[in-house]
Amino acid sequence: MFDLIREAHAQAGATGTQAAIGNVIFMVLLFAIFYFLLIRPQQKQQKVHKEMIQNLQRGDSIMTGGGLLGKVHRVDDDTITVDLGEVEVNDKNFRPLRVKVRRSTISLVTAKASGPVDDKEKNK
Repeated sequence: MFDLIREAHAQAGATGTQAAIGNVIFMVLLFAIFYFLLIRPQQKQQKVHKEMIQNLQRGDSIMTGGGLLGKVHRVDDDTITVDLGEVEVNDKNFRPLRVKVRRSTISLVTAKASGPVDDKEKNK
């Protein structure tokens, strides 16, 4: 009976080292799968989003994270003034509806400005 226990321990020692190596290889492969399927694509997406936000200019059509659609009116360091349209005030007096949003809330640029903005447009 004791011989069987000694023999089992001897076999477990040899396969225990192999099992440890197998576990390490499994963990490395698991990390590689997570890196290439989850981490790397997320980093690329963040890089594209950051570049999109840095390249915003007046006249771009955008969508915010909250679902607001509008055109960029003014670009500041950390905020962007977005023109959402016009609102009627005092029966037929229309005024532009503008809101300030943080750059980080811009989720999508739907259309880029057609070209360079005229000096007249910049002063508005």
